[in-house]
Order: sequence, then structure tokens, then C-alpha cells
Amino acid sequence: MPQPNHIVKIDLPDDENLTDDVRAYLDICAEKLGLVPNVLAAYTAKPEKFETFSRFYNQLMLDEDATNLSKLEREMIAVVVSAANRCYYCLVAHGQAVRALSGDPQLGEMLVMNYRVAELTGRHRVMLDYAWKLTADPHGIGDGDRAALRQAGFDDGDIFDITDTAAFFNYTNRMAHGLDMMPNPEYHAMDR
Repeated sequence: MPQPNHIVKIDLPDDENLTDDVRAYLDICAEKLGLVPNVLAAYTAKPEKFETFSRFYNQLMLDEDATNLSKLEREMIAVVVSAANRCYYCLVAHGQAVRALSGDPQLGEMLVMNYRVAELTGRHRVMLDYAWKLTADPHGIGDGDRAALRQAGFDDGDIFDITDTAAFFNYTNRMAHGLDMMPNPEYHAMDR
């Protein structure tokens, strides 16, 4: 059974009504990825927010020089936060990214369903426990949680980046829920 056939449940501008900058960005995505991620299509509703979202996402998730966290670690955080929030869009899209970056389709599925069943390094377990707690019990985060990250080998810059990544996906999960955002169907079959 296919998923619902919509991007979001709000009106989006037609392609001819997109700004030149937005259209150019979407063309680059289509060329590099073979698709335009539906999250980007959703943000065409507000071109100024599209630019802010794209810039922030690119720095947070793609820039290798902006963090000590690997792309896989950032995607793992995205999936665990999205699992806590039951965000269908991000579980499908970022679950695929975990499969692609790890080369392990089972890891992607375990993180989507229950990261605790995965055989993770101690470092990754502490990182994901922190991301889960920051999502499910944010007011419960305290010095002990940051101390556990430090003991696992993360420095203060890493703690900032783990927190930043978890916070960003809490935001995007709420956007996806609020707009009833559907992932690109192509993600389901990729890297299996």
C-alpha cells in the first residue's frame, strides 16, 4: 500500500512562481540526489524561510568542517530524535541516510524502531541516550548527562553539536507533523 500522495497539506507555489534562487537550489538537488526532498518543496511556501532552513541544514548536517561529529553520527541523532517524536517524514528520509552512510540496512531499521537494540559503541550509546532524553524529557537534562558525554570522549564543542542537531530535528519533526509532510517515496527502497 503506498503512502498518501501529497507533499504537505498546505498550498505550495507553482514552479513558475518560485524565485530564481529557490528554483536553482532545487535544480541542484534534483541533479545531485535524483530528487527534490519534499522538505525543501514544503519550504517553498516561504522563500525567505527556505533560504534560512537550507543554509542551516547544510551547515548542521553536511559541513565536515563545522563539527567533529561524523555525518553518520548526525544522521543517527536525527533518526533517534525522530523516533522519539514518531516523525514519519524524518524516519524515512534520515533512516535512509543512516543505511547509506553506514552500509548497514539493519542499523538504519534498528535506529528507526528502537536504537537500544543496536550493538552500538559506548560513545554512540551515550550520544543517542542524550538525544533521546533531550527530546523526551528536556527539562530532565542536567550536569550528569553532560558528564556522561564527556566521559564517552565528547568535548564541549561536541556537546553543543549533539544538542544543536537534536534541537534542529525536534523543530523539523514538528514542522513535518504540523504540515502532514510526506517523505519522497523513493527513500523507502534506497540502500536496502
